[in-house]
Amino acid sequence: MTSTIQTVREIALEQPTAIRVFEQFGIDYCCGGRKPLAEACAAGNVEIDTVIAALETAAKKPAPDIENWVDKSLESLSTHIVATHHAYVKRELPRLAQLAQKVVNRHGSTKTELPVIAATLAQLDEELTQHLAKEETVLFPYVISLEQFASRGTDKPQGCFGTVANPIAMMTREHDAAGILMADIRRLSRNFTTPEDACPTFHAFYDGLREFEQDLHQHIHLENNILFPRAIELEASAS
Repeated sequence: MTSTIQTVREIALEQPTAIRVFEQFGIDYCCGGRKPLAEACAAGNVEIDTVIAALETAAKKPAPDIENWVDKSLESLSTHIVATHHAYVKRELPRLAQLAQKVVNRHGSTKTELPVIAATLAQLDEELTQHLAKEETVLFPYVISLEQFASRGTDKPQGCFGTVANPIAMMTREHDAAGILMADIRRLSRNFTTPEDACPTFHAFYDGLREFEQDLHQHIHLENNILFPRAIELEASAS
């Protein structure tokens, strides 16, 4: 039975199928996941009983394509994040940038929000590109080496950042910044709602933005709520 005092993060960790419910109701389970469910529902102006009913229904029908990463190795989780979510970001942002340019050229003079959305997307692209590189070249290799040290007795990794909590704090702040930019895009696009006279490219652009937001939420959830806390705990126990 879901408790209203549980945080959204705790529910998402215990019940992976809850993620789709939270997406459905626009409840933040990644950057803002530390809010109790009742508070998160109130903030989103969503009836908590409706959300709880949806969570319980989802729990009875587990989705086969949702994997529970809580008990998997940090190496397998890091590999999954890079191969799935980082690869998606690198593939999708250039495509969205092309679509943005097309809809701005065609509709930007009358839909004045479009140039702002395009500029915000470009900022998100720049920040995420740097963010992913830092994770892939510094943080994730250190975490994997730390896990190997703890489980196999390999040489203890030496980081240039003191404790792993330091780069994790930076990555978390950058997640928050990316979340704010994505929320700005959602607001500017009126929840990715295309106008009646929208062309197919316009529809494809907003559909792509919606899908990108969903993937970003899942991506940040895996890092903020699973990978990062476990890495900090592992380092502390291995010291």
